[in-house]
Amino acid sequence: MASVYRNSSSGSEGGDPAMDERKRKRMLSNRESARRSRMRKQKQLEDLTEEVKRLEVSNKSMIEAIKVKEEGYAKIEAANGVIRAQMMELEDRLRFLNSILEIAEVVGGGSGVSELSVDLPEILDPLLKPWQIPHPFQPIMASADMFLH
Repeated sequence: MASVYRNSSSGSEGGDPAMDERKRKRMLSNRESARRSRMRKQKQLEDLTEEVKRLEVSNKSMIEAIKVKEEGYAKIEAANGVIRAQMMELEDRLRFLNSILEIAEVVGGGSGVSELSVDLPEILDPLLKPWQIPHPFQPIMASADMFLH
């Protein structure tokens, strides 16, 4: 295979001056087109970089908002758990009180609680008043010789 070598003339070697002028204009046009293309790519890169920054800021604010919502949800869920436990406790107490009323009706002959002559002892509930000790109060006695040792 023979390679063909083409000598590019600059116009001084006797080439056609009109052809050289067209070649020069085409080269200038190509350079200008390449410059515009580089500028478009640079502008596009800058626009995309700005959009990345904007989206990162937006993403961070959304993450913070989600964290706040999750913390609020956790607090509400904890409060709901407390309320559910209280509701179960109240349901148990209601069942207990209803059973006492049933017993009172059986003992009273079904005529009502007002005629009931059975004394029901007071049941201390440590959940309602935790500072009250359910055991009888016994004072602590101190003697003078305790402090001598």
